[in-house]
Amino acid sequence: MSPLRLPAFAKINECLYVLGRRADGYHELRTIFQTIGLHDTLEMSLIRRPGIDLECDDPVLPAGRENLVWRAVAAARRALGLRGGVRVKLEKRIPVGRGLGGGSSDAAVALLGVELLARRALPPAERLQIAAQLGSDVPFFLCGGRAMGVGRGEEIYPLADGPKRTVVIVSPAAIAVSTREAYGWLHAPALTTRASARKLRSFCALCWSGQGASLENDFEAAVFRRHPRLARIRRALLHHGAAGAALAGSGSAVFAEFPSPAQARRAAMQFPDDQVFLTETLSREKYRRALRGR
Repeated sequence: MSPLRLPAFAKINECLYVLGRRADGYHELRTIFQTIGLHDTLEMSLIRRPGIDLECDDPVLPAGRENLVWRAVAAARRALGLRGGVRVKLEKRIPVGRGLGGGSSDAAVALLGVELLARRALPPAERLQIAAQLGSDVPFFLCGGRAMGVGRGEEIYPLADGPKRTVVIVSPAAIAVSTREAYGWLHAPALTTRASARKLRSFCALCWSGQGASLENDFEAAVFRRHPRLARIRRALLHHGAAGAALAGSGSAVFAEFPSPAQARRAAMQFPDDQVFLTETLSREKYRRALRGR
């Protein structure tokens, strides 16, 4: 069987509300995920000897058990009872530590890739359980498109796709924010005061009404306070015609949605010293086609 080449797409959060810390130590979230066209690539193949051979073109990332892709492949091999091994070449394009979900997406695609290589599918409930154990965002990348996330973000409910939108992502090279660090900056017992977010029924009604939510992110106050340049980037994107702009996840990338590709291109040119991506939102249908019909 020839090697598989699978894209692992990034995500943005159309809204991200943090209600407070739960009894299990995680934070209770309300969010709307949306996949975008920016992606890493995984090349995967079976090998005769047992084990996992992981190679990544980003030397900063570990190639062993510390890597989420390695752990996803290991979990899938165990669940499927594979005797042989798996080789993975990971080509990174989604910047690390920017809130775009690259590591989680890589893990979800690695999990699905092992199933494709084995020509056997895990029961959906078992696949979802493995994904949730790997990380809070990983279950979302099993479905892609636009989806509501609740709990710690691992409880996913697919939503109808909205119209395709052009997205500009600005990723300052000198600023990275770890998710653990960002949560450590959140001290209020309940950050979100929005009634539509605090009441699950109201948030669900908002999501399924088709109205969605404005681009809001409860991490912004804490992250912008420590990295004021990110707030300046957001203001600049809005000044140059963005319909909305927000911090990506827990940061440090900032993204903006534009009414037209031409406006997005003009805005992207305003950040010559930063890593900038021009992309678009990705529907669930296109997402599944890219992952071989999943």
